[in-house]
Amino acid sequence: MEWHDEGIILGARKHGETSVILEVMTRAHGRHLGMVRGGRSRKAQPVLQVGNRVDLIWRARLDEHMGLFQVEALELNAARLFESACAVYGLQTLAAHLRLLPERDPHLGLYEMLGLLISNLDDAAAAGELVVRFELMVLEELGFGLDLSECAATGRREELIYVSPKSGRAVSREAGLPWHDKMLPLPAFLIGGTGLRADMATIEQAFRLTEFFFTRHVYEPRGLNPPDARTGFLNALRKHNAGKSGVPGDSAA
Repeated sequence: MEWHDEGIILGARKHGETSVILEVMTRAHGRHLGMVRGGRSRKAQPVLQVGNRVDLIWRARLDEHMGLFQVEALELNAARLFESACAVYGLQTLAAHLRLLPERDPHLGLYEMLGLLISNLDDAAAAGELVVRFELMVLEELGFGLDLSECAATGRREELIYVSPKSGRAVSREAGLPWHDKMLPLPAFLIGGTGLRADMATIEQAFRLTEFFFTRHVYEPRGLNPPDARTGFLNALRKHNAGKSGVPGDSAA
């Protein structure tokens, strides 16, 4: 068995004296594991870092085997990303979300979004909005996508300010008013076609929104907790936001 693909490294762990088990998100073969012989060598270690985009050849005797990776660097992003706390925690958060999906299950849209995030995770002004959009995509791929395009009660597309906790659908101001204390706030930047940008307050709202549905549909049924890295990512965003007001900002230290 053999295939050739490209991927973004999600993690690596030691295996034996000289090898590593590499975890990658690939373009056509989903999240995939494989062993890299000699992966702990001085030459290989800089390539096998989280966030790097690599060219892969995978070989195994049978399809169900873990198999071996042959790896070559395409983009060495790790050194740049590791200088930013937002990027470090963001990478860990993205990897944790991808591990909720079945191994070897292709998700081209998520792969392309991951590539976009890799290019922007060290830009704290953009990273928060991009990560929350990635979370919405993961919920969609898991079968629990939110419908934020029109009001669940009236079909109107104006004044959408709530999300129903039961249906995961948007609700307009007028239709949701009688139950406003039970509704989830809908950050305006998540509504398609508005062209609005997020600020820290609406980023916080958006992360509470996605966490609610991850907890209900994924974490609680599977007996999981939200990834600690997600909290670290939000704290790094808050620190960056405070730094713009004169408080020391984003740092990976």
